[in-house]
Amino acid sequence: MKRQLLSALILTAAIGTFAPTANATETNAIENIQESRLEFLESQTKAVENLHQLRLAEREARGKAVEDIQETRLEFLENQTKVVENLHQLRLAEREARGKSATR
Repeated sequence: MKRQLLSALILTAAIGTFAPTANATETNAIENIQESRLEFLESQTKAVENLHQLRLAEREARGKAVEDIQETRLEFLENQTKVVENLHQLRLAEREARGKSATR
């Protein structure tokens, strides 16, 4: 009986000694897993942010290209309009000159 009591006390002491160490090891493992997950999520978030920045920059570049194309087209149309106006003025001047020479 004394032997069993002594064995039980030794076993209780051993469990009391090793249990906190095992619990601490388990807690550290859980913390390491959580840190790894957090790092993974942070890297994923950074990758998504970088992708969004690239897409935004690409859209801005496309928008600028479209604006430049529209500006060039408008300039071309304005130049065509000026050419047509100059032709009309020349024709009017020519008619006026013909009319003056015909009346003389």
